[in-house]
Amino acid sequence: MPLRGIRGATCLSANDAAEMREAVRELLGAILERNTLSSDDIVSIILTGTPDLTCAFPAAGARDFGLVDVPLLCAAEMNVDGALERVVRVLVHADMLGPRSEIQHVYLRGAEVLRQDLVQ
Repeated sequence: MPLRGIRGATCLSANDAAEMREAVRELLGAILERNTLSSDDIVSIILTGTPDLTCAFPAAGARDFGLVDVPLLCAAEMNVDGALERVVRVLVHADMLGPRSEIQHVYLRGAEVLRQDLVQ
């Protein structure tokens, strides 16, 4: 089965650990639902946060979502002047059939402005 990459992002209204966990759970749930995936299809996930998010690791939300046996890696986004603030991004690596053109990338809570070309 081919390995595919699925992009996603979400914005937080504040640097708050509870909100981050909730937003990451929501984002991962939407990615799985829109791409008809189960947690068994996920190979690994890279999660990043903008430099203004210091409250928690985004991976905590993925663990809360139930991805306890999936390799997760957190990293910091580049600190670029004028960039959207309080953003968590994900790159989900998943085993999935179908062409790349059918992948449903997911942007929520104001992150849609990051990739309007991918927002459905």
